[in-house]
Order: sequence, then C-alpha cells, then structure tokens
Amino acid sequence: MDIASLLWLLLPVAALSGWLSAQHSLNPKKQEKATQKLSPDYLQGLNYLLNEQPDKAVDIFIKLLTVDNDTVETHLALGALFRRRGEVNRAIRIHQNLIERKQLSCVQREQAVMELGRDYLRAGLLDRAEYLYRELIESSTFGVYACQQLLEIYQQEKDWQKAIKIAQKLDNSGLNDYKPMMAQFYCEQAHDYQQQQQLAKSQALLYKALEMDKRCVRANLLLGWMAIERQQFKLAIAFFQQIEQQNPHYLAEVVEPLHLCYRALQQQPTFIAYLHDVLQKQSNFVPIQPLVQFIKDQEGELPALAFVTEHLKKHPTLQGMAYFLNLTRAKAHANCQLDLNLLQQATLQLLKNNPDYQCEECGFAGKTLHWQCPRCKQWNTVKPI
Repeated sequence: MDIASLLWLLLPVAALSGWLSAQHSLNPKKQEKATQKLSPDYLQGLNYLLNEQPDKAVDIFIKLLTVDNDTVETHLALGALFRRRGEVNRAIRIHQNLIERKQLSCVQREQAVMELGRDYLRAGLLDRAEYLYRELIESSTFGVYACQQLLEIYQQEKDWQKAIKIAQKLDNSGLNDYKPMMAQFYCEQAHDYQQQQQLAKSQALLYKALEMDKRCVRANLLLGWMAIERQQFKLAIAFFQQIEQQNPHYLAEVVEPLHLCYRALQQQPTFIAYLHDVLQKQSNFVPIQPLVQFIKDQEGELPALAFVTEHLKKHPTLQGMAYFLNLTRAKAHANCQLDLNLLQQATLQLLKNNPDYQCEECGFAGKTLHWQCPRCKQWNTVKPI
C-alpha cells in the first residue's frame, strides 16, 4: 500500500481525533473514559491497515465515528471523497449507515439520502437512485436537485413520459425554461410511434411539441416527412418552409425533401425561385448544388460557372470549390486537366473527412445529426456545418 493510500485511509482517524478533542474540552473525565473504551477498536483498525485490509479498517473507523450533529458532516464528506475516488461501495456503506441513524434531523437525513442517490448513480444502479430521489422531490431543500437527477435518469432510460412530467415540475419552479427540452421529449415519443406506423399518435405528439416550443425544428421536419409519406406534398412544403423562421441553421436539412416535393408537383422553377430567395437572406446555410445544376441544365455551363464564382467570392466553402472545379475542368485545356483533377479529388476528400454537424456547446462533431449531443447531453445544440 502506498503512502497516499495510507493517508487517505487515516482521514477517518483524523476525524475521530477531532471528535475526541471536542469531547475533552467539554468533559475531560468523559473523554478519558471514551478513549479507554475505543482504544482496542482503534488499534484493531490500525492493525487492519498494516496488514493491507483496508475494507475492514474502514468499517472499524466508521463505527468509531459516533453519529451526532458534530460528525454528520464528517460522514458525508468522507462518503463523497470515497465516491470521487471511485470507491463507490465504501461510499454506499457510509451513507446507508447514516440513514439508519434515528438521531438525524430531517434535513440531515435528506442530505444523506441525496448522497446515497449519487452513489447509486455512480454505480449505475438507476432504479435504486430513482427510488431515493422520488422520496426527495417534495423537499424544500433538495427537491429541485432531486428532480434534476430524476430528469437525467429518465433520459438515460428513454422513459419520455416520466421525463416530460418531471421537466414540467422543474419548469413550474421558474428556475429555468424546460419547454424546449419537453418539446424534444414529445418528438422522441413521436419518432417511436412513427417507427411503429402509428402516424396519428405521432402527429398529435408533434403538434404538442410545437405548442411547447414554436421554434422546434425537429417537429416540423418530422411532420414534413410524414406528409411526404402520405403524398401530401403541399402540406410537406409548408412544414419545411417554416424552418427558415425557426432556425436558419437547419435549412440544409430541408433542401433535399423540398426538392422532392416540388419535383413531385412538377414545380421545379418554383423550387429554384425559393432557393434564390433564401440564398439572398441566408447564404451561409443553403447548399448551392440544386441551383448550380438547374442553371447548368437551363442556361449552360458558363452561366453556372459564373454563378459559382460569384458565390465563392462572397462565401468561400469547400462545397462551392468542388462545384467550381467540376465545372472548370470540362472547359480547361488538356494540359490543365490533370492538375484540376488532383485539386478536385483533394477537395472531395476534405469534404468526405470533414464533419457535417457540430455541437455549439462542447464542439462534438460528426456525420450524423443528433438532437441530443452524445458528449455534453444538451438538446438543440448540434447544428449542420
């Protein structure tokens, strides 16, 4: 056993010494009797330490620390330190020992229950942690914290109905706005129903999501795709076009489904006019590929190249460069073809390797749109790049 571990295990001994000193200052005779009574246990604990039996030593030292108003904080701090070190079983024993003591005040017991809940969460025992935190949700001292922990548990378990109820309770507290999060929970439920082909239930939940948060892009995306499945293309267009007002960062997500809808309605020029209009207002967020292809088909390669060149001057992007190289290569002299091919391949490789989405909160990046960031667990923070 190294010195650091030995010092760590002697923390309870230090706490015990402090307790005995306090007793001495109040009643020297009582302290002397207590010392004589506890000495054999104390020596036994040290013996366990020297024989590298730390679990037995910890049990001895916990017993030596009498639980009263002066030592409750010591027990709580000791348990928290064990938990931070990853020694969760020891932390659980300490906090369980505290909860069993009848002399604790109401607040002290609630604090011990809260700490035991943390131990169970650290150990991955979500059901036990949930049981303890549900006991605390009406507490004036720890109620909000208990609700926050329950919210985390229900998200991990994907129990969206319980998550909605507890988020509503937190929202009513006025400490934070949980409505955007609740909208995401409704979307999660709606997605599950959509996978089960229960489209009516899914649609109703998505409307609830929009009632909860009118800026919920995900709800309109799901409603739009559901309308496409029913071949209600005009309705789908209406859902998708609302996203520009909700959050223009997600416009890249609607170009493909909008193109599909307008093509089904044989209204391709209307789609291109819409893209032109949006591009003037939100040029950073709209892919230009459909516009380039349309100009090339209708007017030829030179006007398409001119459009891409002008766009690159204002908003240089790898995607725009890939279109530019593709158009330029066809018109280039034979001895430039190889160089342009190499440039295009390098650009396409960069596009392939680069992430398509990034979390604004923690920087997590990837190729898939996650409505809850896999790293920081925040909702609505992952945006298309």
